[in-house]
Amino acid sequence: MRRALLHCAALPWPRRRQRLAVTASNRFIRVLLRVAIPSPLRQLFDYLPPAELAPEQLRALVPGLRVRVPFGKREVIGLLTGCVDDSDVPAGQLKPAIAILDTEPVLSGALLALVQWAAEYYQHPLGEALQQALPVLLRKGEPAGASELRWRLTGGLGLPEGALRRSPRQAAALALLHATGTANDAQLEAAGIKREHLRALEAKGLAERFEAPIDAGSSAPPAPCSPPPFTPSAEQQQAIAAVLERPDHFRCHLLEGVTGSGKTEVYLQLIGAMLQRGRQTLVLVPEIGLTPQTLARFQQRLPTRIAVLHSGLNDTERLHAWRQARNGGAGVILGTRSAVLAECDRLGLIIIDEEHDASYKQQDGFRYNARDVAIKRAAAAGVPILLGSATPSLESLHNALSGRYAHLRLHARAGAAATPRIELLDIRRAPLTDGLAPAVLSALRETLARGEQALVFLNRRGFSPTLLCHGCGWIAQCRHCDARLTVHMGEHRLLCHHCGHAQPLPRHCPQCHSAQLEFRGPGTERLDNALQQLLPDYPIIRIDRDTTSRKHAMQDLVRDVHEGGPCVLVGTQMLAKGHHFPDVTLVVMVDIDGGLFSADFRGPERMGQVLTQVAGRAGRAQKPGRVLIQTHYPDHPLMTSLTRDGYDPFARGLLDERRQSGMPPFGHLALVRADARVSADAEDLLADLRALFGDSPRADAPRCFGPLPAPMARRAGMFRAQLLLHAQQRSQLHRALDLICRHAERHPLARRAKWSVDVDPIDLS
Repeated sequence: MRRALLHCAALPWPRRRQRLAVTASNRFIRVLLRVAIPSPLRQLFDYLPPAELAPEQLRALVPGLRVRVPFGKREVIGLLTGCVDDSDVPAGQLKPAIAILDTEPVLSGALLALVQWAAEYYQHPLGEALQQALPVLLRKGEPAGASELRWRLTGGLGLPEGALRRSPRQAAALALLHATGTANDAQLEAAGIKREHLRALEAKGLAERFEAPIDAGSSAPPAPCSPPPFTPSAEQQQAIAAVLERPDHFRCHLLEGVTGSGKTEVYLQLIGAMLQRGRQTLVLVPEIGLTPQTLARFQQRLPTRIAVLHSGLNDTERLHAWRQARNGGAGVILGTRSAVLAECDRLGLIIIDEEHDASYKQQDGFRYNARDVAIKRAAAAGVPILLGSATPSLESLHNALSGRYAHLRLHARAGAAATPRIELLDIRRAPLTDGLAPAVLSALRETLARGEQALVFLNRRGFSPTLLCHGCGWIAQCRHCDARLTVHMGEHRLLCHHCGHAQPLPRHCPQCHSAQLEFRGPGTERLDNALQQLLPDYPIIRIDRDTTSRKHAMQDLVRDVHEGGPCVLVGTQMLAKGHHFPDVTLVVMVDIDGGLFSADFRGPERMGQVLTQVAGRAGRAQKPGRVLIQTHYPDHPLMTSLTRDGYDPFARGLLDERRQSGMPPFGHLALVRADARVSADAEDLLADLRALFGDSPRADAPRCFGPLPAPMARRAGMFRAQLLLHAQQRSQLHRALDLICRHAERHPLARRAKWSVDVDPIDLS
């Protein structure tokens, strides 16, 4: 059936014993092209070469070239993985490729091998995995040649005299473009002109952005880095020296530094050293929101181009940054998770900031962990990698304690900053105003009166997580998920945070028609509204996904905070990651008790990381910091251990518990999920897959738990079931997953139940 549908040869995807042909040795005058197609089929496909290719062109074909091929009724762009002289399918059933799109590979042999390893390890089709390494425009057939985005004047120069008198920066930008003809972002920034000034001219029809070829000289290695005007502390210098001790050899280093200890300064010093050697540094951050402030610090200190890669860019910007990284024009590649697969011409160092963060794990599709892929990439390239965090993941901490990673420590905060004082605030029987205790409101007023700033943390966006009818007990539920709808008062609607379903906020109960509708529990929007009423003389700045969805919104909000002056920040976990707010002296944590009783074995670890990271936003400059934690369980052992002893002893205690239970990092997990319109289809598919290992587990087979309904059994109209596999050895787990994937692909229920594999899951829901 597949052969009739695809009109080409489908070959089994190579397993671990077979590597991609990534050298130039497999060149034949008479060749077949083996192509990876972006398809859920776990196969490579053979094609005849385009008829117009001359013999010398056939001999020049190497892996990594893009190939346009027929695929069913469509034309798609795949990647050449190698050339062969024979196929298991008769020649008469092979179709010719339509065109070879490149003269040079868009993916190097090293990156091809890395993606193949990741596709095999995470049990994902190779064709789809390879697509993740390419910008969207390259997937659509755009040229891969080097270019950059520049600004130029349009024809609309007929401005009356003095028209830009109130906008001197816009006038300066206009004059610069008139004098130079075109300019790139770096040239404009050097003249003190920011992108928003150019965007204003663009809106007036006076300037436009266009893509132009990069001059050959622009891709040359940057000039040697001048020494930065900062002297590292003794601990920072030890960390820098350890990484640079063998700069041309692989070694994984864990930099564990308390919040505010100057980890970013260590990064800057190391990047500067790499620039002096003519090498590039790949820097990953967990969230788009951290990119602007990291970029600003890097631009102030590093004399090189910085290519930025994240999902907030448009397709043209992303292709431009990819080209700068690939041709070596950028000395630093800064990005989020997907940037780990960016081409680098002369990679010398990889840095993973906030390495513990769950955002590094892709949660759908190609479920890779960017941190672990980065470690594999550094090992293959023979370069050092640095993992930085104030709250290392238990996996990384275990590797450091066992000697697999070099363990570097920063015990003290930078400068004269002191560790904030943490206080547990017992809110049992305390009167709460929109979720805030009287002691919290008093502390907020005192902080603002001193001209300082405060941060109120609640990891729950929206106005209220529950809409309840006081008359009959009705609760607003999502019609597509086993989840409650969240109230968003500003938009006057109910929203499901899992599937995106939205509906108007009712005035009356749809069940008993009572008007006694109550909002149970606070969200960040509710705290924002309450604090505006309680503290009317001070600005309240809310930072969550709702307020930062607009492009550059996060950057604008953070800039407002850095301008100084008393204010209150209200936000979710977006505020817990790496932000430096020197005027914040008070941090209030409204509700983190859920982590104490999480059904997920990682719940306590995440709670400890969030508490420590959020508390670390307080007192990062000269002024002392104070942290108030509202809790119903002030005597809970985890809570008292964390607040009394700090994260490191807390994490070591959790490691002892993991060792006894055999959970990661002392065992290995995989989650096989199945979604279906009918719950029995999903559960029956997983039951048949579990039956592959028999009722009594063999010594070489993993332990299987399930199939069971997922913690959220219905999501987006699909019933969800899962099968958890636990093994002591990775090889044991992957042998089982290979068997499961082969059977699942051929299983009759696979047509009605969508199945997936999540290796090393970090979320069991």
